[in-house]
Amino acid sequence: MAQVNNATLEQAATHENSETVRKIAFAAVFAALTYVVFTFLSIPIPVPGGQVSVHLGNAFVALGALLLGSLYGGLGGAIGLTIGDLINPAYLPEAPITFIIKLLLGILVGIVAHKFGKITRINDSKKITFWTTIAALSGMIFNSVADPLLRYFYKILILGKPAAEVSFAINLGVTILNSVVSLIIIVALYLALRVPLKKAGLFFKL
Repeated sequence: MAQVNNATLEQAATHENSETVRKIAFAAVFAALTYVVFTFLSIPIPVPGGQVSVHLGNAFVALGALLLGSLYGGLGGAIGLTIGDLINPAYLPEAPITFIIKLLLGILVGIVAHKFGKITRINDSKKITFWTTIAALSGMIFNSVADPLLRYFYKILILGKPAAEVSFAINLGVTILNSVVSLIIIVALYLALRVPLKKAGLFFKL
């Protein structure tokens, strides 16, 4: 009996380690995706002290959190967008803000989707769609508020209030536009990916 229990524990540990490795690999994929989307598929808009962009990077941060959970999904997306900031002089000063906001975005989406909605452990399509939408909406609302505000206070320190206010107004409008479009993309992609990932054995129950 003891040998059976030990074998079972070893199998469980091996499975857990294998799943962790796969999550890290997927997080790296999402980091690359968010970087590519932000860097090459965006529309830059100049503002005082830098620029903002119309892009879908936030959608891939949230999608990563839906598929991988708060930590791996949030980190993957946050790292990808932060790298995009670091290699662009216009965004470089705000890279730390980007990392913090996007990590929190992923964490929030993951908590709502998996702690409350348990979307990977249910099969009711209506409930999955509902909680996926609520999780994505929560993340986009958070991002729409936190992103412009943190960048506004940061720019007050380095640019002064008038320039920061102009930048804030533009950033707020662009962030809301990004969030509305991202919300649709997030829900559509997640629902479309569930079945193929399950068939491929790459769907994580979180």
